[in-house]
Amino acid sequence: MSEIRFAIPKGSLEDATFKLLERSWTKVNRKSRTYRVYLDDPKIIVKMLRPQEIPTLVNEGLYDVGITGKDWVGETKSDVEPILDLEYGKIRLVIAFPDNYRYKNLDAMIADYAKKKKTLRISSEYLTTASRFIKNLESYKKYFGNKDPQIVTPWLRIGNNKSVQIHLSFGATEAKPPEDVDAIMDVTETGTTLKQNKLKIVDEVLTSTAHLIVNKKSLKDKAKREKIFDIVTLMRGAV
Repeated sequence: MSEIRFAIPKGSLEDATFKLLERSWTKVNRKSRTYRVYLDDPKIIVKMLRPQEIPTLVNEGLYDVGITGKDWVGETKSDVEPILDLEYGKIRLVIAFPDNYRYKNLDAMIADYAKKKKTLRISSEYLTTASRFIKNLESYKKYFGNKDPQIVTPWLRIGNNKSVQIHLSFGATEAKPPEDVDAIMDVTETGTTLKQNKLKIVDEVLTSTAHLIVNKKSLKDKAKREKIFDIVTLMRGAV
């Protein structure tokens, strides 16, 4: 039977992932200061990576299976199979801006800024998701048609609509309004951090949980498919 390369997340999903692995396999060993994890099945090769990277790496076939938030599957546009909802790491991706702003939602803010010919700046780690959400808003379509919001990072600017900008955030997104940006798209669990920074939630973009994802070619590979479904069965029983 072929070896299966398994990517698991480091960071916020890490503790819950290890608890799930420990319920699924008899032995789970991690050597300190390394990113390698060893199960009691030597045919499963496990490595820890950032959850943002895992969908792309599974999509490209560098890993056969992985655990990541479904939000990152959508953000990276990865063509993978989300085969099992692991039911932890639940988050909401929301739009928020300062609580003294009068706008009901981002749609209303876009309309007002467009009328006043003001540049609207939004900060987020989720550039693809933010662009897609904004382009679907009625006010955006009315004033800007099919134009793409300008995505701004330290190394490039893409998009033909400079009137609405999405600035890449490297963290602490909630700290950026009002001086640096007008609104944010950020992850929240309870909303407490946003409230502490005097921000209010005005739109919910999506909800997400951790998922087991699979490379589609690996699923079609007879030598790998049996082992992949063994993994799915073990983890489903532990969820």
